[in-house]
Amino acid sequence: MSSADDAAAGLALADSIGQARAQVQRWKRAGEGVTVVPTMGNLHDGHLALVEAATASGLRTVVTIFVNPMQFGENEDLDTYPRTLTEDLRKLSQYPVDMVFAPTVAEIYPQGIESSTQLVVTGLSDMLEGEHRPGFFVGVATVVNKLFNILQPDTAWFGAKDYQQLQVIRKMVRDLDLAIEVHAVPTVREPDGLAMSSRNQYLDDSERQLAAKFFRCLQHVVDSAQQGMPHTYAVVHATQELSAAGFLTDYVVVRRQDDLEVPGEQDKSLIVLGAVRLGKTRLIDNIPFELM
Repeated sequence: MSSADDAAAGLALADSIGQARAQVQRWKRAGEGVTVVPTMGNLHDGHLALVEAATASGLRTVVTIFVNPMQFGENEDLDTYPRTLTEDLRKLSQYPVDMVFAPTVAEIYPQGIESSTQLVVTGLSDMLEGEHRPGFFVGVATVVNKLFNILQPDTAWFGAKDYQQLQVIRKMVRDLDLAIEVHAVPTVREPDGLAMSSRNQYLDDSERQLAAKFFRCLQHVVDSAQQGMPHTYAVVHATQELSAAGFLTDYVVVRRQDDLEVPGEQDKSLIVLGAVRLGKTRLIDNIPFELM
């Protein structure tokens, strides 16, 4: 184990499945539990909030860093997605992380992506992000399941910013009877409300100033719904406001929190989700809320 500048000061770094499994097996033989934080690297404070929660759990903590090509579609940013392993390891060295698993694409997909078994989580994978990014959740579910199989964690941590992804993973764990508790950490935001994301760095200065309006429009939907306005009207208004500001809107919708289906009159636990494009950057966000 190690490299990447000696794992940026002392972190145990595994880049092969064999190394990672051997370490996990040593912990398990000693009666220790394991928790995992799956990431694609380029770590920001949102990722580090997951790491902080995981390391506070008292279990051996593994952070994975893997830019998963299976979840990128045609004309998406696979080639330009920021890869900052040495800096990521430096940040992780500030936490009691027990191992970083940073495999190559060939290690995870030795037969190539097209020849690999793919996992489909029905229903949730087909709507919203799945509709706008065909195959995205197949890639997410497949790689997360592979990481779970390799590391055999007791618990795993994901950010609520990627809410649909979180629900897809929860459904996968339930449907496949995996003995893993999936924990979520609330969305971490910039001071102006913009949800933290590795893709925010694609925004130029003027776009970055405008980007915070996305969160404000979603919050307006929540406020309007909680004040008794039909959320369909609030969604239309938010979409119009975003378009007028220069956003291209993929969707702004209100759904049920548990399964992301269209809510009925009796549903009270709701969530507004949105996806927009600003220049060359695609942003997603959500705000869960309750009706009285």
